[in-house]
Amino acid sequence: MALEDVFQRNLHHRTHRAGWLRAAVLGANDGLVSTASLMIGVAAARAGEQSFLITAGAAGIAAGAMSMAVGEYVSVRSQNDIEESDRLLEIEHLAIDPEGEFEELVHIYMERGLSRELAVQVVHAMHERNPLEAHLRDELGQHPHTKARPVQAAVASAIAFTLGGLIPFVGAFAPTSGAAASSIVGFTIVGLVITGVVSARTAGAKILTPTLRVIAGGVLGMAITAGIGHLLHLSGI
Repeated sequence: MALEDVFQRNLHHRTHRAGWLRAAVLGANDGLVSTASLMIGVAAARAGEQSFLITAGAAGIAAGAMSMAVGEYVSVRSQNDIEESDRLLEIEHLAIDPEGEFEELVHIYMERGLSRELAVQVVHAMHERNPLEAHLRDELGQHPHTKARPVQAAVASAIAFTLGGLIPFVGAFAPTSGAAASSIVGFTIVGLVITGVVSARTAGAKILTPTLRVIAGGVLGMAITAGIGHLLHLSGI
């Protein structure tokens, strides 16, 4: 089979999506569960009228989206800083002890099943081409195509959180404030199903198990928050 066909097949791999997909799925799921839990908690505590419930939902979406964006940005930047620090250290190690680094890579390939003779040949070829790239990839596991971009992750997370949060938010516009909690739960479960199916399809996994996992986690979060709100109402807080 032609090498070009192999390259085309490799385009179907999903590893290169890891940097933004994780942030997007996390953001959508958090948007659904956080916003729904907040609004259901308020409704269970009977802390106010329908207008207050809507205000709480809108504030939750805005605050959560910003929190997710900042959190993702800081997290990814920290990871990238660690990788850059490791890169500089590897440059130093290659300059101080190239023979030792050569042997280290030989040992890595031997542990993967190559004979010493073949491993030496491979490392020799790698060191002639780009020793730093070889060590970053095979010693430290750094791959350029899986490296997340801080701004991309932050934007994906914030947008996904907002879209997820809008689903239970719509439920707050039920005809009566008493029906709002049930409406929010219904909309949220539908949103959780959509999130589970989309994330499973994007990741290339089977649909049923990931979707049920997402639904179970979301329902548990809503139930706990509703219970807390109900207890606060009974205690008069």
